[in-house]
Amino acid sequence: MSAPLTQTEIGNNLKKLLGWEFLENKLTKEFQFIDFKEALAFIVRVGMEAESKNHHPEIFNVYNKVSISLQTHDAGKKVTSKDVDLARAIEGIYSK
Repeated sequence: MSAPLTQTEIGNNLKKLLGWEFLENKLTKEFQFIDFKEALAFIVRVGMEAESKNHHPEIFNVYNKVSISLQTHDAGKKVTSKDVDLARAIEGIYSK
């Protein structure tokens, strides 16, 4: 089980995660794409990465917008290093 990060640790990590926010005990960000096809391709790539890490995000999609929220369920639905690591990986996917 992963240990929840402190508010300070979360804040320090958010400084390095452009556009991510800490809301309702989750790391969250909205991504925008040209169209639905691009948004869906991003979701698939995020899903493959999440599965490889055995850490699964909450994903919500409407047309060209994808909202992602991260928290660790086995840490009492708090943010842990697993969430920060997956957020970094998602940023890598988005920037490609």
